[in-house]
Amino acid sequence: MFFLRKWGQWLLGALLFLVIVSCNANQALEVNLVAFASPALALKQIIPKFEEYWLAETGQTVRFNQSYGASGTQTRAIIDGLPADIAFLAIPIDTYRLEKEGLVNPGWEERFPDRSCPTRSVLVVAHRSDNPQQIKSWEDLAKPGIKIITANPKTSGVARWNFLGLWSVMIAKGESPEKTKDYVTQVFRNVLIMPKNAREATDIFTKRRQGDVLLNYENEMILAAQQGEKERFIVPSPNLAIENPIVIIDRNVDGRGTRKVAEAFIRYLYQEESQREFAKVGFRSSLSSIEKEFAHQFPKINQLLTVEDLGGWEKVQNEFFAEGAIFDRVLAVLRKDSRS
Repeated sequence: MFFLRKWGQWLLGALLFLVIVSCNANQALEVNLVAFASPALALKQIIPKFEEYWLAETGQTVRFNQSYGASGTQTRAIIDGLPADIAFLAIPIDTYRLEKEGLVNPGWEERFPDRSCPTRSVLVVAHRSDNPQQIKSWEDLAKPGIKIITANPKTSGVARWNFLGLWSVMIAKGESPEKTKDYVTQVFRNVLIMPKNAREATDIFTKRRQGDVLLNYENEMILAAQQGEKERFIVPSPNLAIENPIVIIDRNVDGRGTRKVAEAFIRYLYQEESQREFAKVGFRSSLSSIEKEFAHQFPKINQLLTVEDLGGWEKVQNEFFAEGAIFDRVLAVLRKDSRS
């Protein structure tokens, strides 16, 4: 009886151990994705497909916690302790901020294709359907009386792209830095509202009907048109190529056990199926098959500039967006104007 009782206790313990192991094996692994606002609709289509793919490949259930907002705000939240596994941001400047804080290892640009930027877009100038202000070019944005909506460069990636775009296209047209600064300052004199991010700027322009002109991503205006908005937009040339980086938060993933699935997810974003979802909501793709499929949606641009034409990201950050740099000096002029 003693032997049977001991054997029964051992068997019960073994069964309990197997149950615990089984439960742990099937327990969902949670991945925290922190992203800028614009790709939200595409990602909400892509993520369930990846979760199915990961389960089929590994037998492991994975669930994504998703946070969307202004790129600068999201970056600040991660620096302040938000336990992100993956950051999908609007502009590489924000990714370099994470690297500087020790959250992302150097060399992140080389980990994935296209400098770790799975989505891309260009800048557009949106106007009312009847275009009463006759907006046809970059130069028209400096006309007196034009009311412009653009997001705030202090919080929004698209706004910094807008600022860089305005600067770079004037330089590309042969204007001096001083005349370019005067032009950009005049454009910002015309800014009526600076919302936090690209999506909010689009809503203010299209739904609340404020402003004559909206500076924004091409993908935002394509999406607005798909949703029934009647505003039109032009894609001026020269233009600036917009690239949106995605990175693994190295400081977090190993402790959370999410590095492998995070890397797999990012690679999944470059697959044709995922790139098609991005293209559906207005992002340009580097895949020739997707580019051809959606050629009707994206006008060709004769002269497409890159940040390298401005000297690269380190120079751009120091020259334009550091404390007291060009953007701050432009804002100082505007504040002085408002007081006089």
